[in-house]
Amino acid sequence: MTRTPTRTSPRRPARKAAERPANLPATVPEALPAIVPAPPPPGSVTAAPDDAPHLHAALDRAAMASLARVTGGLSPHAMLDAWFDWGMHLARAPGRQMELIERAQANWIKLSQFALGGVWGKPVQKPFSPGPHDPRWSHAGWDRAPFALWQQGFLAVQDWWQAATADLPGLRKQNAQRTGFMMRQLLDTVSPTNFALGNPEILAKTVATAGRNLVEGAAHYMDDAQHILAQEHRKVPDEFALGKVLASTPGVVVFRNDLMEVIQYSPSTEQVQAEPVLIVPAWIMKYYILDLSPENSFIRWLVAQGHTVFCISWCNPKADQADLSLEDYRTNGIMQALKVINAIVPGQKVHANGYCLGGTLLAIAAAAMARDGDHRLASVTLMAAQVDFAEAGELLLFLDESQVAFLEDMMWAQGYLDRPQMSGAFAAIRAEDLIWSRAVRRYYLGEPDLPTDITVWVNDTTRMPARMHSEYLRGVFLENRISAGRFAVEGRVIALKDISVPMFVVATETDHIAPWRSVYKTALFTDGDLHFLLTKGGHNSGILSEPGHPGRHYRIGHRHAHAHYQGPDRWIAGHHPVPGSWWPEWGRWLAARSSGLVAARPAGGEGAGYPALDAAPGRYIHQD
Repeated sequence: MTRTPTRTSPRRPARKAAERPANLPATVPEALPAIVPAPPPPGSVTAAPDDAPHLHAALDRAAMASLARVTGGLSPHAMLDAWFDWGMHLARAPGRQMELIERAQANWIKLSQFALGGVWGKPVQKPFSPGPHDPRWSHAGWDRAPFALWQQGFLAVQDWWQAATADLPGLRKQNAQRTGFMMRQLLDTVSPTNFALGNPEILAKTVATAGRNLVEGAAHYMDDAQHILAQEHRKVPDEFALGKVLASTPGVVVFRNDLMEVIQYSPSTEQVQAEPVLIVPAWIMKYYILDLSPENSFIRWLVAQGHTVFCISWCNPKADQADLSLEDYRTNGIMQALKVINAIVPGQKVHANGYCLGGTLLAIAAAAMARDGDHRLASVTLMAAQVDFAEAGELLLFLDESQVAFLEDMMWAQGYLDRPQMSGAFAAIRAEDLIWSRAVRRYYLGEPDLPTDITVWVNDTTRMPARMHSEYLRGVFLENRISAGRFAVEGRVIALKDISVPMFVVATETDHIAPWRSVYKTALFTDGDLHFLLTKGGHNSGILSEPGHPGRHYRIGHRHAHAHYQGPDRWIAGHHPVPGSWWPEWGRWLAARSSGLVAARPAGGEGAGYPALDAAPGRYIHQD
């Protein structure tokens, strides 16, 4: 008998204050406790003293939320605590003080020798070099006087502060890193590259254009200021229209609920592998990073390799969805998508692929399925996804108890974590490139932001519901419960080592969001058959490595089930780069773990109760 599908699931009622999320152990307090209790029944009397603590707590949260809007979501207490910790430990370390005095003297001597060499016309090698991710000094004018001296003076100060904020015995490592990070941000504000009279590139452009660059830069500044003050979301340019240029792989939406849409893509080959593929993207950004322009679309390429491909497109939550939990994303997201796929492609297991946070959630779901004897997965692929967060890179600088509580208060007031509050943290990690270089190009050189497919996607950010993000920050990131064996699904702890299906883990060499050594630790916490691949590029550029992309390479290794663990340094020393894209390597791995070819399946499952609702890319991709 054919059943009737539920195309739009009913709104899940908000949890009561006493209900605990399923993914939190009983011993851990709820991540977002109710502050204001539910109103009493008609006719009942509530004593004023019982209400007072709740009102006081609500007042505190409102005050912190107001402060968070001023600080951009950064906790002043966390920043002051870092400086105080650093200052107290440096004050009691006379040896380090002497070392810093000697370093200052040495830097001054190097700088003086460089300056004198320039005076006498003798070529002197620059004593200080910018960092590998700092493009601000690429103009040839920085090799001429006096600009070269100004550059070296700035880099000398930067070098000294880097040494001053290095680890000290007793100093919390996070506070050392945090003070160093904050000092880099402060120094970047006074870099000579930021001033028209101190930057040779700006001066040359001003002379060449008779000052027109400054006029155009002022117009760019006013335009940006208007959008920031109005909190306006920039529209996707027509030349990158969604569904026509970007996210244009043909397909249909076969399921929709309040949280996500399931897209099934139309086949482009006469035969396909029997097992379908489910792609689980991160919910922090829209899914079409994996379906950009036709020439670099990961999804389009996968369809062309002869696979039946399904993809989740998450909604962009609003304030009325603040109560969505991490468990909702698992049950109403991944598990619901698997249910849909099993109905449309019956009798076949599913190759699941998770990217970034989607990969973390997929690992949770796969471990829970293994624990419960659910064998619907054929394999698990994790792309730039972490399951252990002890070495999560510079994002850890933004997280401690004070910082998380501060973010929770801000989300409590608005119901979600907004776009600027997330994108600002990511941009600050690479401020010299993502903030200051862009500002110089746009406001001083008068260059417009020429959109590309990936910059359009970067600017098309989403919100995250308050409850889910709090649970993620506390349970997954801050307390690292997944790898510690303390993450519970439906009241019972999961273990990654229960995952027995083949795994393929992809990391990228210069990832500052999911550092490759952190991603590699998936091999430490799992026991099954596992391939680990390290590819050139960053968090996004390394994944978008289509065949034919110039200058690409990757390393790949295979760990048999129950084999001994090998550390990341030993692993990379024993695996040499292979030129080219990693996509075909993964494609061969996927095909080898499929059961064979069958006739191509048309998109849409009318006979299974899941007819086409809309053409891909669906509705949620267009939500502002």
